[in-house]
Amino acid sequence: MDQGNILIVDDTPANLRLLSSMLSEQGYKVRSVLNGQMALTAAQAAPPDLVLLDIRMPDMDGYAVCEALKQDERTADIPIIFISALDATQDKVKAFTVGGVDYITKPFQFDEVLARVRTHLALRALQKELEHQIDNRDKAIAELDAYAHTVAHDLKNPLTVLLGYSTMLEKNWDKIPQEKIARNLSVIAQSSRRMTNIVNELLLLASVRQLDEVPYDSLNMETIVAEVLVRMDDMIKESRAEIIVPHHWPTAAGHGPWVEEIWVNYISNAIKYGGQPPKIKLGASLYDDGRPCFWVLDNGPGISEEDQTKLFTPFERLSQARAKGHGLGLSIVRRIVEKLGGEVVLQSKENEGSMFGFVLPPAHPA
Repeated sequence: MDQGNILIVDDTPANLRLLSSMLSEQGYKVRSVLNGQMALTAAQAAPPDLVLLDIRMPDMDGYAVCEALKQDERTADIPIIFISALDATQDKVKAFTVGGVDYITKPFQFDEVLARVRTHLALRALQKELEHQIDNRDKAIAELDAYAHTVAHDLKNPLTVLLGYSTMLEKNWDKIPQEKIARNLSVIAQSSRRMTNIVNELLLLASVRQLDEVPYDSLNMETIVAEVLVRMDDMIKESRAEIIVPHHWPTAAGHGPWVEEIWVNYISNAIKYGGQPPKIKLGASLYDDGRPCFWVLDNGPGISEEDQTKLFTPFERLSQARAKGHGLGLSIVRRIVEKLGGEVVLQSKENEGSMFGFVLPPAHPA
């Protein structure tokens, strides 16, 4: 069992063989080098988890090697244990000053070496885990902050419309013609639906974030798409959109409620940014590696290469990258698809329409 990767640096071959043999028997992956320059090359090529470093070596002594490793960001955090025949206090102090974490005096007892190796590898593992947790926390904070600003931005417009029209109706109800009242109520209803969709996206994101293990099922894509079209019936009729659906779908694995939301997002964008009236084709094909790819093709003006780079943007960059209003929903789509083990696809040329797709794992046979 590989318990850690250790680099041993000593200009005495006998010492290298002894340490390498004993540590390998304990399950450690060991590399051995005879001088300081070889140590730097080996550490930079494949950073070890720990370095055992002699001091007295020709051309480049252990102190210089340690300083060089600490000055390189690729190797700066690697713990270094000095193993040396030098036992004067000033030698040990200098070893700690240049960045060593421990000091073992030759001739060494292997039990002592092993105990210190285990201790510092365990400390390094805890340090890495803490760094990982801090990095995840910082990303989550940045993501939530960007998402909060984005949601506030997206809610502001429909909320302003809703308040404006409802206030006008409240103050002038008896003076406004019935036809205009009906139009105003329709605008209020549209704004309310838009706000509801934003809230639903927030709830969907929360469910994606909270689930560590995705409940995979074999998807009946025909049924999922049929339910999506029923949900979107008002929008389809209002826009006079033509939706073309294939007769057969390939099987794929995923989580039905999440995949339904992908279709809703893609189709609603195709309606909003497609032609007048929108003509939308749904379909599926095999991706380059044989996985099923599902897609929505619109008859819109297409998307420029510059705007394409802003679509599917990570949440932490949402506030800086909002292309034609797609940003929030497509960021959620990307999160869902990647959580399902797939990837998003976009093909678009200006004046030739756009194809938004998503690749999913194939369904395993029963």
